[in-house]
Amino acid sequence: MASLRVVKRLFCAAAEAAPAPAPAPAPAPGSRWERLKASKAGVWCRSLLSDYKEACREVFVGAWERPIKASVYMTLVGGAWACFYTKPDQSSFEATLLERCGQLGLLSPWIRNGTSDSHVQNLVKLRNEGRLHHVSLGLLSLVYRTEYDPDATLYEAQCANVSPRWREFPQRILDVGFVGRWWILDSKMKDYDVNNEEFKHLPAHMQATSPPSVQEVERSERLHKESWLALTMEDEQIETIVVEGKQESVSEESSTNQLKQQQT
Repeated sequence: MASLRVVKRLFCAAAEAAPAPAPAPAPAPGSRWERLKASKAGVWCRSLLSDYKEACREVFVGAWERPIKASVYMTLVGGAWACFYTKPDQSSFEATLLERCGQLGLLSPWIRNGTSDSHVQNLVKLRNEGRLHHVSLGLLSLVYRTEYDPDATLYEAQCANVSPRWREFPQRILDVGFVGRWWILDSKMKDYDVNNEEFKHLPAHMQATSPPSVQEVERSERLHKESWLALTMEDEQIETIVVEGKQESVSEESSTNQLKQQQT
């Protein structure tokens, strides 16, 4: 036992006297791209791209499994984008209003439609007074009126306590712009060259008119074209006209001779 203890002490002393192993060399620094990927920003960007990739994969898988639902969603998104892209703006309304004024100005006041004329004149008056305003709601546009010009220095125009409430805003809307058109202005300009006041004294069955049929339109166009053609006469008609002219001349000569004899 003593010999074993001696051998054990010798081995322990040798192990303590042995030099410590040299540390492992540090890894050599990689390229700039490797350091960028290992940074916090690189890890965040990779995780973000991974999330987007997974989301796109789920979208395509869902569209493949439910094609009707996907087509409905795509139709709604495409329609919303089309409405936003074709939404008219304030300059479009002013150009349309100017065009409608020109159409009414070419007509006599006696044949203008009273509804169209009064609506356009009201819009022009509000615009000249600075009370006509435009607001965009994303998919559509609204044109509304205010009581005063925003630049006016009146107390009623500047004080917020006496300004109109929001619940009265629907009553101030004058036009709605949607899909490239101003719908109220176009509806007011329907039959703008027909004055209904001229026909109010007529019977009821004569006040209402119906559009002509296709046959009536073709007949009117054919008669209009024929009215511009030169008259053509046959030989028999020419001979009858000549004979009738000679008979008339003979009758006139005989009547003049009788008058002369009576005078003598």
